[in-house]
Amino acid sequence: MKKNYPFYSVFIICFFISCANYGDSLLYYNKNIKISKVKTVLYFNPEVFPDITEIKEPTYTAFYTATSDKMKLGNFKYLQVDTPISFDEVDEKMVKEICKNNNADVAIIPKVKYFKVGFGKYVFSNQVVVSMKLYNSKGEFVMETAYDTYKGNGRLLGSAENSVIIGTKGAIRKIEKELRNRQMIYNKAS
Repeated sequence: MKKNYPFYSVFIICFFISCANYGDSLLYYNKNIKISKVKTVLYFNPEVFPDITEIKEPTYTAFYTATSDKMKLGNFKYLQVDTPISFDEVDEKMVKEICKNNNADVAIIPKVKYFKVGFGKYVFSNQVVVSMKLYNSKGEFVMETAYDTYKGNGRLLGSAENSVIIGTKGAIRKIEKELRNRQMIYNKAS
């Protein structure tokens, strides 16, 4: 009897890669706006839900750890703005002005939403959904992505900070993927 170990290992690798991408989602993309090469990315402080003062600082620290790691890999100039901005009611004029003053190509407005996983009073872990809205330097809304750490990794153990890092990197990865796909579409059409 012949054993198909290479087939099974390829199947298992594909399964885990698809599970990791299962948590990310593209919620909105404005096809009418074309973004040229991005060199400078501006990040606002994430809006944290639930609005509890004690979890904001650890969330900001984990979020900015993940964003700086991702930006170093892509050779982007990375700017952090400590100005709070509402995720649901974005002031586009303010985004445009801050981008202009900092020579930023795009701005990202994030939101980190915590939720607990468990049964009744038994909580296994804190998971997050990291959502990001991407705006161009003119203050125009380009896209919105999200990454759900529970759906994406299916993990029940781990710290809340680690969930924020995983969710942030997943949402950024989705933005990068969509921008690359759109650039290829624009290049083929030209």
